[in-house]
Amino acid sequence: MNMTVTAWENNLTTTYGSDPDFYQHFTKDKILQILTAILALVGLAGNAVVLWLLGFRMRRNAFSVYILNLAGADFLYLCCYIIYLLVSIFNFYFAREVIRRFVSIVAMFAYVSGLSILSAISTERCMSVLWPIWYRCRRPTHMSSIMCALLWALSLLLSMLEGNYCGFLNWGVHHVWCQVLDYITVAWLILLFVLLSGSSLALMTRLLCGSQRVLPTRLYMTIMITVLVFLLCGLPYGIYWFLIFRISNVYLSFFHLSKTAEILSCVNSCANPIIYFFVGSFRQRWRKQRHTLRLVLQRALQDTPEVDELGESLPGETLYMSGTRLRQ
Repeated sequence: MNMTVTAWENNLTTTYGSDPDFYQHFTKDKILQILTAILALVGLAGNAVVLWLLGFRMRRNAFSVYILNLAGADFLYLCCYIIYLLVSIFNFYFAREVIRRFVSIVAMFAYVSGLSILSAISTERCMSVLWPIWYRCRRPTHMSSIMCALLWALSLLLSMLEGNYCGFLNWGVHHVWCQVLDYITVAWLILLFVLLSGSSLALMTRLLCGSQRVLPTRLYMTIMITVLVFLLCGLPYGIYWFLIFRISNVYLSFFHLSKTAEILSCVNSCANPIIYFFVGSFRQRWRKQRHTLRLVLQRALQDTPEVDELGESLPGETLYMSGTRLRQ
């Protein structure tokens, strides 16, 4: 979240005064914030449905554990984004700076956690395709849960340290430690991006090329579309936050770019539930039988190739059993 928006608004007010162009821009910005808030509420509801289904209505397997935690990270990020928009729309001056400082840390924690979990999903999927025998026989039983716990803890540690030494949780800034933590965080994000891109490229190469091609499954399509949406919508926010925002001299020149990156990050968190339900319901004959959201989400996580001649998925009961053959 932008901690220097208040300074930017004060600068504009001083510069333009009662200029009609300023008020016109201010009105457009408020309308955009309201529309973005509505979009974030829709995404919040979608991630809440995914959390409910995977957490209480379905038996979890290796990849559904990752999807559950990714939905939790998106849900947390959208909550922070909505709070940030409400503070900006209604101008809560009495707690504006305090709320923005707190929301900034939590949003950073959610963003880093989401990227970490998505990289883990893509990497583990790549391992299951490239080394299937090792993956089925030697993979630790609770590897998904352990990895998610470690990634959440590491993201929380980085966020708390950034908040403490870079002036978000207090008014003092420790420039030396802040710079060191910035380098560590950027290095971690670059590593995650390399893992995410490399594993996704390896999966795509194995699917399209080579003598032993892998048949595409709905789980594969779900992961690939999710990664693609993140690279298009989620990555720009990370580049802005950890690179451009740290260069204070050019911040005002990139203000509109920062707003675009924030909106794209909101779209990224909102798009994941839509991807799951789209992949799960793709090429299904809805008139034949009743399709619940739980069954659609099960289809989106299906890790077996299509067997029906018409291109439809396996029956619901078979899908349920195949989805639970690999426990977390």
